Amino acid sequence: MEDTAGRFADTADLPARIDNRQFDPSTLLWYSAPASTWEAALPVGNGRLGAMVFGRAGEERIQLNEDTYWTGGPYSTVVKGGYQQLPQVQSLVFSGKYLEAQTVFGRYLMGYPVEQQKYQCLGNVHLFFPEQSNVSGYKRWLDLETGIAGVQYTAGGVRFQREVFVSFPDQVIVIRLTADKPGSISFSARLRGVRNQTHSNYATDYFRMDGARGGLALTGKSADYMGVAGKLRYEVRLSALPEGGTMKVENDLLTISGANAVTLYVHAATNFVNYRDVSGDAYRRLVEYMSQISGKTYRDLRDAHIRDYRSLFARVSLHLPVTDVSYEPTDQRKAKVSDPDLAALAYQFGRYVLIASSRPGSQPANLQGVWNDNPNPMWDSKYTTNINTQMNYWPAESGNLSECADPLFKMIAELTDQGSQVAAQHYGCRGWVFHQNTDLWRVAAPMDGPTWGTFTVGGAWLCTHLWEHFAYTADTDFLRRTYPILRGSVQFFLDFLLPTPDGRWLVTNPSSSPENFPDRPGNGRYFDEVIGAFLPGTNICAGSSIDMQVLTDLFREYIQAAGILRTDAAMVDSVRGVLSRLLPPRIGKDSTLQEWAEDWGQTEHPHRHLSPLYGLYPGHVFSYGTTPQLIAPCRRLLEQRGDSSAEWARAWKVALWARLREGNHAYGILKGYFRDESNLQFFGNHGFPVQVDGTLGSAAAICEMLVQSNDGVVELLPALPDEWSSGSFEGICTRGAFEWGVRWAGGRVTQATVRSKQGLLCRVQAPADVVVRRDGKKINVRKLMGGVVEFPTVKGGTYEIKLK
Repeated sequence: MEDTAGRFADTADLPARIDNRQFDPSTLLWYSAPASTWEAALPVGNGRLGAMVFGRAGEERIQLNEDTYWTGGPYSTVVKGGYQQLPQVQSLVFSGKYLEAQTVFGRYLMGYPVEQQKYQCLGNVHLFFPEQSNVSGYKRWLDLETGIAGVQYTAGGVRFQREVFVSFPDQVIVIRLTADKPGSISFSARLRGVRNQTHSNYATDYFRMDGARGGLALTGKSADYMGVAGKLRYEVRLSALPEGGTMKVENDLLTISGANAVTLYVHAATNFVNYRDVSGDAYRRLVEYMSQISGKTYRDLRDAHIRDYRSLFARVSLHLPVTDVSYEPTDQRKAKVSDPDLAALAYQFGRYVLIASSRPGSQPANLQGVWNDNPNPMWDSKYTTNINTQMNYWPAESGNLSECADPLFKMIAELTDQGSQVAAQHYGCRGWVFHQNTDLWRVAAPMDGPTWGTFTVGGAWLCTHLWEHFAYTADTDFLRRTYPILRGSVQFFLDFLLPTPDGRWLVTNPSSSPENFPDRPGNGRYFDEVIGAFLPGTNICAGSSIDMQVLTDLFREYIQAAGILRTDAAMVDSVRGVLSRLLPPRIGKDSTLQEWAEDWGQTEHPHRHLSPLYGLYPGHVFSYGTTPQLIAPCRRLLEQRGDSSAEWARAWKVALWARLREGNHAYGILKGYFRDESNLQFFGNHGFPVQVDGTLGSAAAICEMLVQSNDGVVELLPALPDEWSSGSFEGICTRGAFEWGVRWAGGRVTQATVRSKQGLLCRVQAPADVVVRRDGKKINVRKLMGGVVEFPTVKGGTYEIKLK
């Protein structure tokens, strides 16, 4: 792909290679028709900037996003003195007066404003091609090898092609138009803003569309929402560089006639500095971005983009059995689900989405990644932390994309600001706490009403991602930098946990199991004023199962971190004591793992959330090795919840069945996700607003089927379905700072290599005797119990593992 001069080949011949089946079906999405809706468009992005490419002939639309363009401005939701009412709430919960407890919590401990801010659509580029109404030979694609979206078709005897990518090194959206006959490119362009119709103040938060030197300009400001003044200003510039022909700009219309080729550049910036500071100069930033590409050719920008993108994407490859269907358009592949290699494409698309929506210096991937066309998106397109935000980052470490988690880690650190204020003012506790949602402004108090707001372990769950990064990288400097965050979360729960009325156990109170309502005596019905509907009573409780499991992980990880860093011995002793008193998992009368401390049923059957199974995946509370007696109750609960559900829940179920080592069951659910719950390009929530959590969660789940590294042992092919009987992967990472390459046939490993990043001991589950070599020299292998072998490694060393 790259020649000796560092140049990359163009894609003019890609449609021909598609026709001749000369492409890798695990890294190319392609279609024989343009996108009819936004949900079917193809995403490109660099973390900060995003675009959705429709690939239309007569009128192309490229929808734009910038990750710091949200409603409102810096604000706080902390309510001072709420902690004074906390004992009353806790007493009511322990007394079984749940509706009364919810009322008091809602009145005194909820954050204010109760709702948060919304991620916004930046605008749209429209390209009008008057002579291209009838086309033939149409194809559009997203090449995961290069991170470039394209379209090609023939109209009026001329073959036209467009490429679109978003450069991380040059911070620009690039659109390239070419034709196979000189002087054939003629079109007009508009750069259009999008106004928030529901929450805007007309004429004060509007936008302007103007002509500018060499292109078009769009300027505007964010809308006010929930009493929070819109403080963001944004600038967008569309610049055109035609090769041949003529160009003119009249008002807000750019027209190009008779060009041989045209390159369009879209730059965007806001005045956002950080969650507390909007003193930046959007126009000055825009000028700086524009000057950065001065003197660079399209080829320069394209090559730099590909080189940067491939430095991440090319780390991992995955190949599964290929069939004739594998070469068909992606929408047809998804409809048939008879193509094993479709899972490899979905896996690589998930990695692509993470690269495109979360890079160092950007905001984290939100509910829709970085792509949103609606100024009033469902669920505000923000950060929901009772599963969705965490799921977005499940594939980061195993998928060899650790850097892409940097924005998440920065957000966690920023949440400790208001999180410490909420801990003090709402709960009277040390440390910091965060609940189930936040936005660009990093508010941390309970929101959306007490039904959702009593989820106090959102921040604790996020802290487990800090530990996972260390587990995969063994980066002690990172652990040292983030240790205060981990410690602060632990401090909060040391203060917040209460003994149960019998004094035997410690529990969270108030608590909830996300979005699920227990069926219990006297629960009644509750009118939630935020959503304007009656809910089946209240879900407020003490010691939900997910709370106890998340805290089990948090406390264990804190103890390990403190031990590695040799600090806080006295606090570690306290945490060990509290850990031993956490309410343990309980088995209900139906032999399933209980969702609550009490053996209650649920009002919704089956419920979409799988919160009581956090400890099986992504957590480390349950496993065959450490809690074999709890595997059957976990399985029964998972069976009870069924295989169908929302897109993100299906991804979670795939991962859970993979942890249970039932590959065929996991694969059946995965195929259902492809068929029923994903859009044409694997974005989740088919028929509803797009979400990327299912996209990224399914990528992590596919990886979990191929390799696991729990309880300090690496298992290769632990949940391999029959249809993946042969295949290979390279570059997948495991805990212990190892990077693996595996080939298999007949469902058995035929070749494995492992590269040690930090020189730690490597433990592998081996069904037979193994021989390990480095540079041709045999390495001493130690056999442990349970068919596990262990061997020493050196930092940077690569080892060949052969089964006898």
